[in-house]
Amino acid sequence: MKRMATPRFYNYLHRQMPVMMALSILPGLGYIFLGWMHDVLWPALFWYLLILLLSGWGYGIYREFDLPNMSGPSLDRWYRKISSFFYLFFLLWLTIFLIYIWIDAHQLHYIAIFTEIGASVVAAAILYPDRLLYLPTLLILMTPLVIYFSMLGEWYGYVLSAFSATLTWVLFYTASSSQALLLKSHHQASHDQLTGLYNHYFLINYMQQQMNSLREVGGHSYLLLIDLDHFKTVNDSLGHDVGDQLLEEVSARLNGQLPQGDVIARLGGDEFIIIGEVSHDELQSRQRAIGLAERLLATLKETYVINEHHIYISASIGISLTTSKENDANRFIREADIAMYEAKAGGRDGVILFDEELSHRVESNLEIERLLHFALEKSEFDLHYQPQIDRAQKIIGAECLVRWNNEKLGFVSPAEFIPIAEQTGLIIELGNFILERAFKTLNEWQQQGIELKQFSINISMRQFIHHSFIETVHHLSEQYLNDELRKKLIFEVTESVVAEDLGRIVGIMRQLQALDIRFSMDDFGTGYSSLSYLKQLPIDEIKIDRSFVCELDTDKGDQAMIVTILNIAEIFGPDVVAEGVETAAQFDFLLKHNCEIFQGYYFSRPLPKGEFEQFYRQQ
Repeated sequence: MKRMATPRFYNYLHRQMPVMMALSILPGLGYIFLGWMHDVLWPALFWYLLILLLSGWGYGIYREFDLPNMSGPSLDRWYRKISSFFYLFFLLWLTIFLIYIWIDAHQLHYIAIFTEIGASVVAAAILYPDRLLYLPTLLILMTPLVIYFSMLGEWYGYVLSAFSATLTWVLFYTASSSQALLLKSHHQASHDQLTGLYNHYFLINYMQQQMNSLREVGGHSYLLLIDLDHFKTVNDSLGHDVGDQLLEEVSARLNGQLPQGDVIARLGGDEFIIIGEVSHDELQSRQRAIGLAERLLATLKETYVINEHHIYISASIGISLTTSKENDANRFIREADIAMYEAKAGGRDGVILFDEELSHRVESNLEIERLLHFALEKSEFDLHYQPQIDRAQKIIGAECLVRWNNEKLGFVSPAEFIPIAEQTGLIIELGNFILERAFKTLNEWQQQGIELKQFSINISMRQFIHHSFIETVHHLSEQYLNDELRKKLIFEVTESVVAEDLGRIVGIMRQLQALDIRFSMDDFGTGYSSLSYLKQLPIDEIKIDRSFVCELDTDKGDQAMIVTILNIAEIFGPDVVAEGVETAAQFDFLLKHNCEIFQGYYFSRPLPKGEFEQFYRQQ
C-alpha cells in the first residue's frame, strides 16, 4: 500500500480539514486587529483574504470526499489536493510570521514567534499519520525561526536557536512516535493475528475500493474463496495447537502461489479469500482465476508434517468474477461462498465457478425455500401412492410419495424441494405431516377393506435422528394404528444412514422395531452400501435403484449389478423391491432372476389417494 493508504487514514485527514480552517479563520481576525493598530493592516487583510480563499477551496475538497464510492485513482487525486491544502495553509502561517517578526517597535515579533511555534505544534498534532506531510511542514515552519534567532547577534539568540532546533526534533520525534503507534494499531486491526494475512475488516474495504476502480475505469477481476476440507477433524483429533500450525503452513503455501498484484486474506476459521489484480479482458481474468485455483488445490494437498504428524488435507474453492457492472463487494463474496459450497456438495477437493446457471439455480432455491415456509399452512402438500406389485402383478403394497403444488411455482419436484427442506430444517415439520397423513390413510384403507401387506414411507435422515422422532412415531401410531397396521409399516432410509453414528442409528431402529416397524434401504447400490452394513443394520428390505433398472435392456453392467444385489439379498435375507420398472423386458428380466416385488410406471404411476383406491378395486 502506498503511504498509509487506508480508509482510516483518509477519514482522519478529512476530519482535520474543518479543524484547520477554524484554527486559521478565527485567530486570523486577531492578526487583522493587530495590523490595524500597528500600521500593517493591508498586508494583514491581504493575508486574511488568502486564508478565506484557501478555506473556500478546502471546503470544496472536504465536500468532494466520498470514501465508499471513491476508487484508488480518485483517492490519489483527492490526496494530492488535500496535501496541497495543508501545505498552503501552513505556508500562510509562515507568511504572517515573516510579516510580524520584523516589527520590533510594538513587540509584535513575540506574537510572530508564538505563531510559528503554535503552527508547528498544530502541524505535528494534525499531520502525524503522514510523514510526507508533517516532516516538510515542520522544516518549513521551524527553520526560519532557528535562522531568525541565530541572526540576533546575541548569546541568548544562539541559545534560542539551539532550543528551536531541539523543539523541531521533539516535534518530529512526537509525530514519528504517534505515527508508529498508529501504524501498529492499524496493522493489528487489519491483519490476522495467527497467520499474519489481511483480515476480514481490511478485505471488505479493499474490495470496495477495487469495485470503485472497476466502475471508473472498467475491467474485470476475480475472487477465490478457499475452505479447507475436514479441518475440524484435525482440530478434534490432534488438538487446536496442531490446527493452528496447520493454518500457518496453509497460509504460507497460499502466499507462495499468489501472483503479483493479488491480495490474500483470512476470513476466519479455515476460510481464506484471494482478490485478483484487475484485468481488462474477461476471458483472461477467468482463465487466471481457474488456473490459480487449480495450482492452489495441488499445493494444499501436499503432505504437511507438524509435530511428527503427517497430515493430508484438500480444499474446496469457489470463484466469483467481479466486473464494473456491480459495486457491492459483499455480493461477490456471497457468490464465491455459494460456489464453494457447491464444490463441497460435489464431493469436495474441487473448484466451482459462479456463473449464470448456478445463479439461476440459487435464485430458484431461494424462492422455493421462501415459499416452503408457507406451504403447509396453505395445505399445498399432498401424498400420492405408488402401487407395489408381486410376481403375479397383484398389489401387495404402496409407497407414499409427497407432492407439492404451489400456486406460483406450480408442481415442484421432490428432488428440488426435499434437499432444501432438509437444509433449512423444514423437513421435520414436513416429515411429521407425511407421517400423520400416511398413518391416517392406512387406517382408512383398512376400514374400507383395502388390504396391503406393506406400506412404505420415506424418512429423511435429518428427521430420523431428530430428538423428537421416536416420540412422534409413538404418538401417531397410538392415534391411528393398531397392532396389525404397525406390522405393515416400512420406513425407507437412504444409504446416507451409514455416514452417521452407526451405533446411534441402530439404537433408533431397535426402538422402532419394538413397535413392529420394519426398515428398507432405498437406492441400494448407489452410495455407501457394503456387505458389512447389511449385517450391522436391521434391514428388512432393499430397493434396487431405478438408475440400474432403466438401463437393463442395453447395459450388461447394470444387469450384472442387479443379479449381484439379488444374490446378496438371498444370502442375507432381506426382501428386494425393484424400482423404476417401465418395460415388459425389464419386468421379465427381474422375474427370471427371482425378484419378488416391483414398482414403476409399467404397472402404475404414483396415484392420488382416490385414484389408488380405484386402481386397487379394479385389480
